[in-house]
Amino acid sequence: MTAAPVLDPQRTALVLVDLMDRIVALPLEPRKGTDALATAEHLAAAFRGAGALVVLIRVERPSVPEQPPGSGLVAGLRRDGDLEVAKRTIGGFQGTDLDQRLRERGIRTLVLGGIATNLGVESTARAAADLGYDLVFVEDAMAAFTAAEHEASVRLDFPRLGTVTTAADLSFTHGGTANR
Repeated sequence: MTAAPVLDPQRTALVLVDLMDRIVALPLEPRKGTDALATAEHLAAAFRGAGALVVLIRVERPSVPEQPPGSGLVAGLRRDGDLEVAKRTIGGFQGTDLDQRLRERGIRTLVLGGIATNLGVESTARAAADLGYDLVFVEDAMAAFTAAEHEASVRLDFPRLGTVTTAADLSFTHGGTANR
């Protein structure tokens, strides 16, 4: 992991992927889903406090009459001013208006977390990189189905796309930290 860049809250969004009850409850590694969620919740509070945008992405299964139980965001995660995006693919950009909504707000840097590291988070990150966003990955705000999958993304793939760091190492241009 490397030192995180200092973030401009007016140009940065926290993007949290698939923090839904049914996904957080899965057996995950290298940390429990509830642990990744707790870090993500702290980050979201800090980003909101700094005036930065929080984006919450959740998956909806296509072509089903009703979503499975636990398909909404974890209770209390979404706050006024947050963007909620429903995706129907692995990543958060394909088939959604996420890129347009970010560009309308002048967002240039995305800070990513969520579940699963190597699926929803990585797919969203790859599309974001293709679209020209600067990327920061918060390792302790993620989990995957196996530790090996998580580590492959964090150690091999993410460093090629952006900066990998921890919540404690994030800070904003006005001097505040992202992990309160």
